[in-house]
Amino acid sequence: MNKNKTYFQLIWGIVLLLAGLGVFYRIPQVMPKIKSIEYFSSAIGFIYFCFYLLGFLLILGGAQKIYFHSKTLKRQDSNNA
Repeated sequence: MNKNKTYFQLIWGIVLLLAGLGVFYRIPQVMPKIKSIEYFSSAIGFIYFCFYLLGFLLILGGAQKIYFHSKTLKRQDSNNA
């Protein structure tokens, strides 16, 4: 894999990880506003589940990209040495 592409994928993984952490940080701040909307108040448990699932998947995907592409960079560096 091209080294520039690997760096881009590594940065993209970091962005995904940070976005997932941001979702977890924002859930307690946003949920009271969502609870106040009458239409969503009956499905608040499902909304919590969806937000936490979204955050978890973002963190998992970002961590997976970081792990895979950092191994790829180390392998490329050892092959070039």
